[in-house]
Amino acid sequence: MADGDLRDNPAARGPREGRDAEGVAGVAGATGDVEDAQESDAARRRRRAQFLRELHEAKQLRDRVQPRRARAARMRQQMRMRTFRW
Repeated sequence: MADGDLRDNPAARGPREGRDAEGVAGVAGATGDVEDAQESDAARRRRRAQFLRELHEAKQLRDRVQPRRARAARMRQQMRMRTFRW
């Protein structure tokens, strides 16, 4: 998903807008609030998982296009692990 997709397409943002509109009206009952909280929590986890997938993909791409930097980063990580005390 590109960065501009959410700005260009409000429908891609998810259930948050509907919940905000209900909150303004003040019509939602106690059970509706609990369902909205669960829905927003699930949506947050879904967005977080998507972000982490894209981050991992970006790191792999960077490692592929900059092999020297990736090798140096691996060496630094190995040194950190060797000098770490349990």
